[in-house]
Amino acid sequence: MGIAESTPDELPSDAEEQLRSGEQQLELSGRRLRRLPSAVCALSRLQKLYVSGTGLRELPEEIEELRELRILALDFNKLERLPDGLCRLPRLTRLYLGGNRLLALPADFAQLQSLRCLWIEGNFLRRFPRPLLRLVALQSLQMGDNRLRALPAELPRMTGLRGLWLYGNRFEEFPPALLRMGRLHILDLDRNRLGGFPDLHPLRALRVFSYDHNPVTGPPRVADTVFLVGEGAVERMAERDGPTPRPPPRRPARAFEDEEEEDLLIGGGGPRALGPPGGSLPALEAAPGLGT
Repeated sequence: MGIAESTPDELPSDAEEQLRSGEQQLELSGRRLRRLPSAVCALSRLQKLYVSGTGLRELPEEIEELRELRILALDFNKLERLPDGLCRLPRLTRLYLGGNRLLALPADFAQLQSLRCLWIEGNFLRRFPRPLLRLVALQSLQMGDNRLRALPAELPRMTGLRGLWLYGNRFEEFPPALLRMGRLHILDLDRNRLGGFPDLHPLRALRVFSYDHNPVTGPPRVADTVFLVGEGAVERMAERDGPTPRPPPRRPARAFEDEEEEDLLIGGGGPRALGPPGGSLPALEAAPGLGT
């Protein structure tokens, strides 16, 4: 049985039933959609919109009409650009853009001042998007599996950042700006081309550092409270006087349904592995610690 395909401007037949639940959320994931039905943009009270894995190629400028939107999932589609209208969603806190074909972000992306969680892994970013530097409230930034080689010196402007995932990029040297990110809790540099590390003691808030699958000969120097993942990590942690720290999840679930659950990523504990409602796409691995 093939995936049902809706007509371009109509809501799917079950949309009204979904909206009657009173939660103001719409699940379109797994359907075949080249573009978002225009009727969706008329749902001015909508708070959560999931459009993952649909084959979506474009978004209408009218998406800016969704002024109450808090969560927007657009991952695993075929988007090559984002409309300026997406940058005018004043209440958006979580945006999932992973697995698309994005080369850059719009200049107006910096207007998303409520954004706390941005996942843009698995795209074609060669440079760190400078509009992100103005998102001081952003806490979780997932940029794995892109094509980054460097980070801007202004990165420490992102004072709210607590989790930063940079695995699967093209770093050959440890980016100096990271040493001034003293509030980071989680830093993931798996699968790069790093041959060594500076002393990471300046990262006083660091709790998890992953450096696996890099051409290094051993772990970096870090505080004893940091959980390490990589070559020589087990031996290094065994040498410590105190107990090995319990690792929080390095790769959290793809979506969190409320702020309390998202805070578990930053503050420890074990978040549930949540996907979008209906389970149309698997959640990313949320096991506590070691999976890549």
